[in-house]
Amino acid sequence: MAVDVQSILEMALEKGRNVLYEGKVASYIPELAKADSSNLGVCLMKKDGTIYKAGDYNIPFTMQSISKTFSLILALQTAGYDKVFSKIGMEPTGDRFDSILQLELKDWRPFNPMINAGAIVTASCVETEDPFGSFLELVRKVCNNPRISLNEEVYQSEKRTGTRNRSIAFLLKSDNVLDGEPEDILDIYFRMCSVMVTAKDLARYGMVLSNHGIDPDTGEQLIDPTIVRIVTTLMMLCGMYDESGEYAVKVGLPSKSGVGGGIVAISRKGVGIGTFGPMLNKKGNSVGGEKILQVLSRELGLHVFDLATF
Repeated sequence: MAVDVQSILEMALEKGRNVLYEGKVASYIPELAKADSSNLGVCLMKKDGTIYKAGDYNIPFTMQSISKTFSLILALQTAGYDKVFSKIGMEPTGDRFDSILQLELKDWRPFNPMINAGAIVTASCVETEDPFGSFLELVRKVCNNPRISLNEEVYQSEKRTGTRNRSIAFLLKSDNVLDGEPEDILDIYFRMCSVMVTAKDLARYGMVLSNHGIDPDTGEQLIDPTIVRIVTTLMMLCGMYDESGEYAVKVGLPSKSGVGGGIVAISRKGVGIGTFGPMLNKKGNSVGGEKILQVLSRELGLHVFDLATF
């Protein structure tokens, strides 16, 4: 019997709406505090071109920490594995995503590329003449959306108020982990975080990752499969901040969230899922998005340790 994916998607959306009251919009970046708390949407995309969507799947929002996956791909493409992971670890951390404590007490390297310290170092490893231009080109190509662009207001807001990230960058510089000028690297990092995408864009990104980096429409290898394996493994281990372990049990999909409200999730067999809901839990993850993905994982058998997918 065929699975009615659209009905399951709509049911998952309703379940997500029921928990929105548990969250709050991000307020530490002033522009993000203006988000519409009622927004919630989901898009599921398969490599055969089938698309399922519900709710606010086409409303643009800033990627924020989801950008860390793209910058890691770009750093590995341009600088290589040895350089990137000589400066950044691969281990999960139970600390907050913007922690400074671990840099002082545990290790001179950031624990992984999915926390702010690691992402700032990752941005410094991108070896192109125009790192942000290269980043934007990669995002547009993988998401198959040439209209993806920078949100200037959010970028300026982050740049004005990003004092904690500045502290991280200058501490990394003092320990000789960061090459280049901290303010220059932070400018690239803030720009990367402020790029606008939709849940549909993220679904396509997840689908390409699930398809071993191949664009099924053209057959082009957009991302090397070795890089895909590295990035998706780190998403599974570290992609949901200091909630990654609990999320792995409940949802079981390599995923990356951002405080803009987005989550990108990767299933097997060329299936990608994007969600958007700016109401966040205390860990910085979308409460509605997490609930949607939990329902989809259960109803469609998507958990990485399930025997079968739809």
